[in-house]
Amino acid sequence: MSLAARPPSVTVVIDPGDDVIHTHTALAAHHLPSGRITLHPGPGTTSETGLAHDLLAALGKPPLLPGRFPSGRQPAWEAATAWITALPVTRLTVLRAHRLTARRAMRLLQLQALTGVHLTLVCHRPYLPAALHQALRTADYSVTADFEAARRHYYGTPIVEPPSADEPAGPASRWLTLPALDRLVSYDSPRPCVDLCMPPQIAWRHRPPPAPLTTHTAHRVAHRLHTATAHPRLASAIAAALFTGASLQQLATARPRDYDTAAATLALHDRTRYTDGCAAYPVPDWAGVFLRAAACFTRLVSGEDQELLAAPGARAHLLRVAETARLRPPQPPAARRQGPVGRVEWDWRERQEAEQYEAVPTSRVRSSPR
Repeated sequence: MSLAARPPSVTVVIDPGDDVIHTHTALAAHHLPSGRITLHPGPGTTSETGLAHDLLAALGKPPLLPGRFPSGRQPAWEAATAWITALPVTRLTVLRAHRLTARRAMRLLQLQALTGVHLTLVCHRPYLPAALHQALRTADYSVTADFEAARRHYYGTPIVEPPSADEPAGPASRWLTLPALDRLVSYDSPRPCVDLCMPPQIAWRHRPPPAPLTTHTAHRVAHRLHTATAHPRLASAIAAALFTGASLQQLATARPRDYDTAAATLALHDRTRYTDGCAAYPVPDWAGVFLRAAACFTRLVSGEDQELLAAPGARAHLLRVAETARLRPPQPPAARRQGPVGRVEWDWRERQEAEQYEAVPTSRVRSSPR
């Protein structure tokens, strides 16, 4: 992940009297759809991870990332960086900056260098604290104590008030049943290509393409995925399944280089041609943010040669995220259910197809010649 070219200057706002108008104005400027977030760090913690969790919460995400990680450290900063890059977020205001330790302030400066976000630090003290001064020694920054100037930094110039239209609430209790998820837990086992592979556009010769989501449904799906998990790979794997109809095993063949942002395509691999072979799938606009976040996150965490999307070993976490977002494939009739009522049966179609293959019609059975 390369550094952003010439990140903007950091702005330090001095609020000597801890005036409530600064806090209220900064919080009112928070509007994620407009690319503005205001971070109000939780009291009583000085850890860098705690600050990253606060940042994920400001981005509308659950603060914890599911799964195990090789370093034993939850990559919360990498996830926050990926989402800020992909959404994109252009302005980040941090309240109570006078309480930041030098290491937490450095984390925010590194975040700014990677994403190019406009960073505003609000110190509710008449002077710059020693820890913050130490962190800013190598940064390009300016200081202001003027409220109107501070307000312009909170909102941007010109000042754009957030729209009054209501935004959708958290994940709804009603399930969205999506046929494209039928093969998510398929038993196929394609593998990634070892050599450079530039597959052609998908031709859909062996199976019908998944039906495109309507604008309304796509908006609901995207909102539910955004609020269901902070993990870019899990969210993007579910999004990719919806426009490819692919299984988790095939989704896991994608590497960061397989997502072409300019052409808006995602390449999946299938050397043994279990389904359609290696092919590039067009990425709909609503899913692009998830793929961009996954690509950024993967490069920050593990590099170009690791899975872009969820790995097969993350299947349980993937299904849990889908169920948290209330997304599921079509379910079997009540008479054919094998689990308790209310539990999602992800492999019903696979079981049905397997039963059809195993059942040999008696009309096709012929006696052996004598």
